[in-house]
Amino acid sequence: MKQMSLSTTGFERKTKRTRKREFLDEMNLVVPWAELVGLIAPHAPARGAKGGRPPFAVETMLRIHFLQQWFNLSDPAMEEALYDTPMFREFARLDMGEDHLPDESTILRFRHLLEAHDLSLQILATVNATLTAKGLLLKQGTVVDATLIAAPSSTKNSTGARDPEMHQTKKGNQWHHGMKAHIGSDADLGLVHSVTTTAANAHDITQAHALLHGQETDVFADSGYRGIEKREEIQAKHPDVEWHIAMMPGKRKAMDKSTPMGSILERLEKTKASIRAKVEHPFRVIKRQFGYVKVKYRGLAKNTANLMTLFALSNLWMVRKRLLNMGAQG
Repeated sequence: MKQMSLSTTGFERKTKRTRKREFLDEMNLVVPWAELVGLIAPHAPARGAKGGRPPFAVETMLRIHFLQQWFNLSDPAMEEALYDTPMFREFARLDMGEDHLPDESTILRFRHLLEAHDLSLQILATVNATLTAKGLLLKQGTVVDATLIAAPSSTKNSTGARDPEMHQTKKGNQWHHGMKAHIGSDADLGLVHSVTTTAANAHDITQAHALLHGQETDVFADSGYRGIEKREEIQAKHPDVEWHIAMMPGKRKAMDKSTPMGSILERLEKTKASIRAKVEHPFRVIKRQFGYVKVKYRGLAKNTANLMTLFALSNLWMVRKRLLNMGAQG
C-alpha cells in the first residue's frame, strides 16, 4: 500500500487549539523569561575551551524544566516527551528537525545547577517582584497554612530504608507519611510569597514566623495556629502583627447564633474563613493542575527547591488572565 504524505492527508489543516496548546501559549506569554534567564545565565556552563558540542541555551533548559513542573514529568519521561511531542520541542525552542535533544542527564544537571545556587528561591522572588510591580501582589495581609505531601513509605529500595527526613503523622483517622509544605500567601489573590518545608509530623505553628515577609499588618490562619501570638519567635520578629485565628470548630458549633453576640461572631468567622480560603488555591493548583501529589526526590532540600519553582509557576498561572489583559491594554 502506498504511504500517504502529510500534504495529501489534510493533516496540516487540522488547527484545533487543544487545552494543552492553549495552556502553553498563555504561560509562554506571562513567564518573565528575560529576567529568569538573566538570573541563571551567570551560573550556567560555558562552551569548553577545546570545542565540542556547545551546551543547550539556558532558556531552552529553563523551558524544559518548567515543562517538567507543569506536566509532572521525571527526567527520563521528559527526555521521551521531547522526542514524542512536537509541541514540547516547539515550546522549548528546539529545532523540529533536530536529532540531538537534551537527554535525561542534561535535564538532571540543569536541576542540580538550580539547587546548587539556590536559584529556585530566586525564581520565586523574581516572579513575585514582577507581580508586585504590576500591582498584583499586595503586602498588607498574609494567610498561612500547610499541606501534606506524600512520600514513599516502602523500604524496597537500594538503601532498604525510608527517607530519614520524612515522617508519618495522623490527620483525622488516617496516617500519612511524607513532608509538609508551609506557605504564606497574599490575602487578596492567594499568591505565595514564602515557602518552608518540614517532616510531616512537625506542627504547623512552628513555621509561622518564617512565612511572614515583615510588611503585613494582618495575618489569617486556621484554628491550628491558636496561641501563635504568644510564641517567643513571633514576639521577637513580628510583635505588631494582628493575628486573626479561626475559632475551634467545636466551640463554633456550640455557640448560640440566635443571640446578637453569637450572630456577630458567626459573621466574623465566615469573613475570616473567606479570606483564609485564598491560601487553598495554590495548593489546588500544584496538586490538581500540575499533578504534584508525591515528593519527587529524597530529602527536604531538593523537594523544597522543587516546591519553590512550583509555587512561582502557580502564582503566574493564577493571575495569567490578568497579566494577559494588562499586556493587551499596554
